[in-house]
Amino acid sequence: MKFLITILLVLILLLQYDLWFGESSLVTVWKLESSIETQRSENQKLKERNSALAGEVIDLKKGKQAVEERARSELGMIKKGETFIQIVEPTVSSKK
Repeated sequence: MKFLITILLVLILLLQYDLWFGESSLVTVWKLESSIETQRSENQKLKERNSALAGEVIDLKKGKQAVEERARSELGMIKKGETFIQIVEPTVSSKK
């Protein structure tokens, strides 16, 4: 009877070792779950960014107004008859 209990105890310890320290241990599973959650969060951010960019592309393809707005803001273009006024913020110079 003692022999059987000893054998069972050894088997339980071997199974526990594999559970805690083996290749597919609980620690590894926890790390992988954390990694998966991080990747899902990153994927969600990228999906939102892609959606915004897709909307912008559609806007640029279909509407003249979006192209005009982008040309004005990024390239500084103006229409005939318009006056461009640029306000320059004064820089604070440090006293030596």
